Amino acid sequence: MKNFSIIIILVFAIITVRCNSGKSKPDKKVEQVVSPSDTLTKHLKPFNPELPTIGLLMFNGVLQGEVIATSDVFGKSNKEGKQLFNVVAIAETAKPITTEEGMHFVPDYTFDNCPKLTALFVPSAYDMYAQVHNDKIVDFIKTKNQETQFTVSNCAGANLIGKSGIADGHKIVTWIGGGVQLQKDYPNLKVQNDSLVTFVKDGKFLSSNGNLASYISALELLETMTSTEHRKFVESYLYLNQLKNWEK
Repeated sequence: MKNFSIIIILVFAIITVRCNSGKSKPDKKVEQVVSPSDTLTKHLKPFNPELPTIGLLMFNGVLQGEVIATSDVFGKSNKEGKQLFNVVAIAETAKPITTEEGMHFVPDYTFDNCPKLTALFVPSAYDMYAQVHNDKIVDFIKTKNQETQFTVSNCAGANLIGKSGIADGHKIVTWIGGGVQLQKDYPNLKVQNDSLVTFVKDGKFLSSNGNLASYISALELLETMTSTEHRKFVESYLYLNQLKNWEK
């Protein structure tokens, strides 16, 4: 009987220790507070109304590289780490758009609440029929062109420029192989030979063959809006020399 009492006491002691140890765990978790430095957001650049704003038009089926190229170039800070531009993505609605490549991009603004733009970049899709026949997109380009200092098209984005009529009488280039049809569809444009011309600037209108050539239109406009020195800095940041000199 005495032994049995001792066993009961030991069991009770073990249970008590386990309960107490279990209660101490939450306290340890509370002490592991996440650092205030959030690596997911600390690099975000806030919208500054005093800076020039670069607008990136998006729509379902957009070639994502033509959106990324512009943001890649204008999103870079200068040598001192100072933000030089606001870079915003715009779509017809606030819903995520799906790129040709299958990624989902979330617009910052819609056509209804888009801020004043200094430059508007118009990208392309493999099939531009839906965009060219979307009056809301065409009207948005017309409206924004009244306030922009520069309007840029890449690849078949030139079709939207042609449809809007904003660049009638100006030089423009489109994707390699698309110029002949572009000229037929929009005879008031001065369509350049896309087999020979990669980029063209005529007044406030800039255009390129698109795809990776979208970096050219972005860099050319960046130099116009800043300086040759800053363009070279951004090019070095993008490792463009390594790409040019790359050998298989």
